[in-house]
Amino acid sequence: MNQKPKVIVSAPVPPDLRERLAERCDIVEVPTGQNPAEVLGADERAQIEGMVCTVRTKVDQALLDALPALKVSSNFAVGFDNVDLAAATRRKVLICNTPGVLDGAVADVTIGLMLCLSRNLVAGDAFVRSGAWTKGAFPLTRDIRGKTLGLLGMGRIGRVVARAAQAFDMKVIYHNRREDPQAEGLATYVDRDELFKTSDVLSVHIPLSAETRHSIGKRELELMKPTAYLINTARGPVIDEAALIEALRAGTIAGAGLDVMEQEPLPADSPLCALPNVVLQAHVGSATHETRRAMIDLAVANLMDALAGQKPKAMVNAEVWQARA
Repeated sequence: MNQKPKVIVSAPVPPDLRERLAERCDIVEVPTGQNPAEVLGADERAQIEGMVCTVRTKVDQALLDALPALKVSSNFAVGFDNVDLAAATRRKVLICNTPGVLDGAVADVTIGLMLCLSRNLVAGDAFVRSGAWTKGAFPLTRDIRGKTLGLLGMGRIGRVVARAAQAFDMKVIYHNRREDPQAEGLATYVDRDELFKTSDVLSVHIPLSAETRHSIGKRELELMKPTAYLINTARGPVIDEAALIEALRAGTIAGAGLDVMEQEPLPADSPLCALPNVVLQAHVGSATHETRRAMIDLAVANLMDALAGQKPKAMVNAEVWQARA
């Protein structure tokens, strides 16, 4: 009888799914976010063939060296900025992720932040609770209907946001590195500067990479309308947070809705927490019971398929799989 492959589980896998995984693999537990190289002994590390983990696990050259038999690392996330992709590809380690299953949930938060900003819903709630309503009316807010929504990044999530914006009679424009044929009928392609200049609401949907880190800074913010809102449900570091705080304080833009920040969890003494024109969320774009279950189902299926020699549904460096095939 063939020995089961030994795999690290460093993600919240529900009991029924864990049982299915245990039927085919020998599970090695590593607390979420902890470095397997620091938790496991050398002998055990040398036998690890697979891993399912969150983005808190840094899959870098050091970890790849510590896991010499690793064949596949499956991210419990769509993002993979925790992975040194070049190093993994050189080592022929397949990297998997969970795209598609969280698109609707992240788009919902995007639309929610847009409404909270334009209608000032968070302040409105506090206004009623404090009794201020008994002393006068709440200040007027702004419509989003008929306004222009700009999408920086027109991928799966961007397309769902674009479709949702149609229900609000919004004009949708977008910028990618290249035009997206799937955006036809949903949004109009514009150049990057035009996106920042024209949008009444600008929503960020680009991955974090060396090229995109702080790619939205002082220059881009100064291109925006003083009545415009900036929303980020992608990754915090794509925005230069210091420049954003300065722009929010100066009234360069009207407000920001952030589900992601440069530092997470965000400390209470962050300047963002003191700004009245900011709506903050705790990186909850995919945080629904249904979506997280779909994500971990896909992450574990990717892992098991790859180890069984079957093509996983979602691969980041598919060239590794093609080379094996």
